[in-house]
Amino acid sequence: MADYIAPIQRLIEQFRRLPGVGAKTAARYAFATLNLSEEECCDFADAISGVKRDVHKCPVCHGLSASADGCDICTSPARDSSVVCVVENAKDVMVMERVRGYRGLYHVLGGALSPLDNITPDDLTFDSLISRVEAGGIEEIIIATNPTPSGDTTAAYLARILEKYDVTVSRLAYGIPVGGDIEYADEVTLYRAMEGRRFFNN
Repeated sequence: MADYIAPIQRLIEQFRRLPGVGAKTAARYAFATLNLSEEECCDFADAISGVKRDVHKCPVCHGLSASADGCDICTSPARDSSVVCVVENAKDVMVMERVRGYRGLYHVLGGALSPLDNITPDDLTFDSLISRVEAGGIEEIIIATNPTPSGDTTAAYLARILEKYDVTVSRLAYGIPVGGDIEYADEVTLYRAMEGRRFFNN
């Protein structure tokens, strides 16, 4: 038997789908929703629907975009198109944008190589990145995968497949704690990591 009446229990179960949300937190969210006005509830529901309806994958960098034609970063003439920062996930782009000194472009791999999880090069966007390099104009690739075993494996693999191209390949310095995620790094740590990046082919 459910602990709460059916409509509340259903909402609690939906909140529990979110990462890091346990039963008690989900229950607090559900009861907080009851305190919202009908208009606020509609706005909340529309915002959730809008994420699926209005967020697109950028056809160039594979990051998140409000337009199907391309994200604001890829389409901006103010960005330095000769430098591309490669990250694992779309949310990492938003985190890296806190480094105000970086004005290059991005490429989202869609994850990291992990044989144990059956994530192979075919599951990531390596081919798309190579196509961007072959199209010309890119002078440096900054590998900003997470400093984890999977991230390091991905960085080494990417550096190897880029060896035959006339492009400088660098990796973020370990200003970010080993085993940590870029998502949780502060601005100063990210800036120092960017400034102290090391190069594979120099």
